[in-house]
Amino acid sequence: MTWRGGGLFPSCFTPHVADRSEVPAELSEAQDGAGGAVGAALPSSRPISVIASGREMVVLSVPAEVTVILLDIEGTTTPIAFVKDILFPYIKENVKEYLQTHWEEEECQQDISLLRKQAEEDSHLDGAVPIPAAPENGADDLQLMIQAVVDNVCWQMSLDRKTTALKQLQGHMWRAAFTAGHVKAEFFEDVVPAVRKWREAGMKVYIYSSGSVEAQKLLFGYSTEGDILELVDGHFDTKIGHKVESESYRKIANSIGCSTNNILFLTDVTLEASAAEEADVHVAVVVRPGNAGLTDDEKTYYSLITSFSELYLPSST
Repeated sequence: MTWRGGGLFPSCFTPHVADRSEVPAELSEAQDGAGGAVGAALPSSRPISVIASGREMVVLSVPAEVTVILLDIEGTTTPIAFVKDILFPYIKENVKEYLQTHWEEEECQQDISLLRKQAEEDSHLDGAVPIPAAPENGADDLQLMIQAVVDNVCWQMSLDRKTTALKQLQGHMWRAAFTAGHVKAEFFEDVVPAVRKWREAGMKVYIYSSGSVEAQKLLFGYSTEGDILELVDGHFDTKIGHKVESESYRKIANSIGCSTNNILFLTDVTLEASAAEEADVHVAVVVRPGNAGLTDDEKTYYSLITSFSELYLPSST
């Protein structure tokens, strides 16, 4: 269920009129020095409007039936640049060394087995990289096997694939990096304060990402904000279904123990928003620096927010 109405306000919620003390600082600063009105300073697609010469503003009011906020990570809570420029390159640069170090461990062998099974399913795809069976003849065969796994991982990543096999290995590698202190997760500055406020208001907060649950927990457990895992009630990944399939959101609601219309899903990807909407989930599209651009139709159709602080909970004080 997507909020909309006149391209600015969703038809299924009541705008909240906030006095200056309730308005987030970054919005207050948008005042026009000449007339005090900030309407001209705000993109028309944002679900915010000035009501009276800079003293009162409208922020997006979450429908009363919403009890769960479901969050995407990349481009929603966390800058795409952190994922693209730090996390993913770390995998490509370190996967060979990681495999050589952990090859004999059961967890690593499980990862390789899953990747091999995925490679068999991908055999019909152009450029697919096969992973041979376990080596039989010494160190040379082992190095060939490791290189095949490296090549397969890099091939999948070059296509931005989100297979469970790939995400599982990445999660285990990131665990090693995070726990060793080599990497700390980054969040947009509005995320943690907003999530704390939601939880204080009685909301449940869940994560739904194509990254493995283990990788998600690492992000929230080893961040520049410290360990903030306590702010999250649960995690979902592609094991419950792909994010562009509406059935995934029904399964999530069933797992949480609520109706789909009790969920508000925040994502930067309109294909995911569309799938969630088909399942009767409330949706808002998050616009962040570095995210993919939206078409004019998407800007009109979806409710857009640029900060979690733009969401107002009816129970908030």
